[in-house]
Amino acid sequence: MNELTHFNEHGEAHMVNVGDKAATRRIAVAEGWIRMRAETLARIVAGDNKKGDVLGIARIAGIMASKRTADLVPLCHPLALSHVRVDLEPQANGNAVYCRVQVETTGPTGVEMEALTATQVALLTVYDMCKAVDRGMTITDVRLVEKAGGKSGHWRRESA
Repeated sequence: MNELTHFNEHGEAHMVNVGDKAATRRIAVAEGWIRMRAETLARIVAGDNKKGDVLGIARIAGIMASKRTADLVPLCHPLALSHVRVDLEPQANGNAVYCRVQVETTGPTGVEMEALTATQVALLTVYDMCKAVDRGMTITDVRLVEKAGGKSGHWRRESA
């Protein structure tokens, strides 16, 4: 991984040709947090939000976002995803909601961008649904945790 593949020999941005790459099983896992006031988290957990089920709607938003990544990130390939899992977990010890997304496909290119996009949009949805009571929420530490498949093989983030 010594070169940036989204630039051609003239330094111009381009979409990478994946036509000759082997289709393999690809998995990516991403995570992130949204931190908030304790009162806001309590409302989410109690289901006391006028807009509805915050975590349920954020889960659906994350799934939908993973499928639309190529529409949002200019040089991403549109992929047929075989599985998307979005887990949202309230964390009282830090007044946060933790989001973990796993995306899978079988194809010639990875799903890291789909996992990261799903994580961001799920957390943005929590923000959108709760902003009337807490505009100071902060989305933080969105990152790739693990990826598997393809020529570069398996990668896992080391413990922080």
